[in-house]
Amino acid sequence: MTGLARRLAEARAGALVGREPERAVLDRMLSGAADAPLVAYLHGPGGIGKSSLLRYAAHQAELTGRRVVHVDARFVDADPRRLEEAAMPACAEPGAVLLIDTFEQCQPLEAWLRETFLPRLADRVIAVLASRVAPDVEWSLDPGWARLFTALAVRPLDAAQSDALLAARGVPAEQRDSFVAFAGGSPLALSLAASVPAAAPGVPWKPTGDVLTTLVERLVGDLPSALHRRALEVVAQAYVTREPLLRSVLGDEDTAAVFSWLRQLPYVEATPEGLYPHDAVRATLEADLRWRDPERYDDVRVRVSLAGLQAVRSAAEDDALLRAAEWMFLFREQGGPDDRYDWRPHPHVEDTPLRPEDVPGVLRMAQKAEGQASAVAVAHWVRRQPEAFRVYRYAGSAAPVSFMAILRLDAPLPEDRAEDPVIAAVWDLVEATAPLGPGEHLGIRRFAVQPDRHQHPSPLMDLISRRTIAEEMRVRGRAVTFTVFEDGDRWRRYLAEAGLSEVAAVDVGGRRQHVFGRDWRRQTVEQWVQHRARATATPMAPWPETASATGPGDQLPRAVFEEGVLEALRTWHTPREFATSVLLHSHLVPPDSTDPAADLRAAISTALDTLRTDAAGVKAHEALTATYIAASRTHKAAARRLGVPYGTYRRHLALAKKRLTEQLLRAEQR
Repeated sequence: MTGLARRLAEARAGALVGREPERAVLDRMLSGAADAPLVAYLHGPGGIGKSSLLRYAAHQAELTGRRVVHVDARFVDADPRRLEEAAMPACAEPGAVLLIDTFEQCQPLEAWLRETFLPRLADRVIAVLASRVAPDVEWSLDPGWARLFTALAVRPLDAAQSDALLAARGVPAEQRDSFVAFAGGSPLALSLAASVPAAAPGVPWKPTGDVLTTLVERLVGDLPSALHRRALEVVAQAYVTREPLLRSVLGDEDTAAVFSWLRQLPYVEATPEGLYPHDAVRATLEADLRWRDPERYDDVRVRVSLAGLQAVRSAAEDDALLRAAEWMFLFREQGGPDDRYDWRPHPHVEDTPLRPEDVPGVLRMAQKAEGQASAVAVAHWVRRQPEAFRVYRYAGSAAPVSFMAILRLDAPLPEDRAEDPVIAAVWDLVEATAPLGPGEHLGIRRFAVQPDRHQHPSPLMDLISRRTIAEEMRVRGRAVTFTVFEDGDRWRRYLAEAGLSEVAAVDVGGRRQHVFGRDWRRQTVEQWVQHRARATATPMAPWPETASATGPGDQLPRAVFEEGVLEALRTWHTPREFATSVLLHSHLVPPDSTDPAADLRAAISTALDTLRTDAAGVKAHEALTATYIAASRTHKAAARRLGVPYGTYRRHLALAKKRLTEQLLRAEQR
């Protein structure tokens, strides 16, 4: 090699981080060990480091004087004659090292390579192939190749290896965590992130549009159609993708064929639970869509969130917590102040009903964690509603280590008030601000007891949260919901993000219990899961500030009203969803309306027509009509319909939403 080529090879070899198992196999092959394989097949998604390992093998071979025959399959065009011509020196020179990169470009030649070409290699020649596609099963079924061939799946780097790679690229230690979190162990993503100029101190790092474009091209490559891209956008958001989820999000498209395509992708793993993308691909697709089309990003999340709700509702009792955890994966970066909510499975902890023999242990835990007054309240509710309790045990043990209770109440009994001060305060609050109607009930997650780490984030608290959310999603007829925390300061922000506000604080035996609540009549569960999924959603008002439940003719809080306008536009052509609009409880609908949905639609149409009073209003009307009323398939299609650049269209649409909302607010306030 020339001086520059040698220095380049040395720099590349020195920058290789991790990959000890793969390098050990390659080193054994190069050493000529009797038990070493003669053919190694590296496989993994784009950007995972396969080419770096080939360069490592080339460098090590050249250090020992072995000839390296390098073939780039991108220039072979799946033609066996061209591949044979490029690799022929390995058939003539003993001890050569044949390296075939990007073999996925000529994957149809795999059988020919195995059966015809490789057996012609000269003595002591070794071959290393790198492909995005895993090898076919024939390599291991053939008893001869089973001894001479090895497949090496190249996995993402772990956190320590990722940190080491960034350190080698000169990234300051204080910036590496955000890079590592984004890259998901992909050397390509880490290297591209390291090439971006550092952000100002204290400013979170985010990938630029150029970085995202490059990553999508390198990690994902060309896609067959827009439908396949939409399917990947779903896979990037959902914790695990099954065919029913894909069908519910994509609608009537050919989801069976698309699902089959997804499971063949090198960066998507097919497991018994469903399809998982590699972390780097998930992070890149998610960040790219959010940067490229924020509204579509929200739309995909909303659809996945609604599909998750249906999955929880239709699940068997034993699977409900798992489905709830999968739904909560959408919000994995919105955990509590001390720790993120851990959405992953906790197989070492079991969620079980209360058994009679559990009662003494449950009372002791309540006494230890919250004092005698709380234990008295627990004893009362164990007698009144034993079915409301869930007890948590470590797998293989019968002893309870934690418990919770979700009480269902439609009218207070005198003994309920007397034995539990929290219930007495909650009933007073409900009667004053949100009285129950016929057939309605309230639910209250009254206890969340974990004696050793009381209400600190833990697998036990994760399961308690999952059980609470699954209950809210599955129960019918619940008007209001409450949850009680002694450690209110720790959980307040987390609960606010989930849509619960603090409504009371109650003294129980000298210890303060904080009550958080929401009124489902102001925002249904379906509306909540949609609102929760939007990255740019404004905070909702979960609890009424004045007496009486929300009904036709009531004034809605501004944030609720604004969100309702956008939701009505998005669901304009889906009558079932439009008919659940929160705006049906506004002055836009007459109190004596016989068809509230039709009256609401008419009010929005009138306000939309009223916008056309000036040039800006005409543009606003056109943007809203093209996007929602004419139902263009995408925002870019709407821009093309209007004949304006996409950036101009987005500015018109943002202004249009504001003007329509203001127009409707004026109508609502009259």
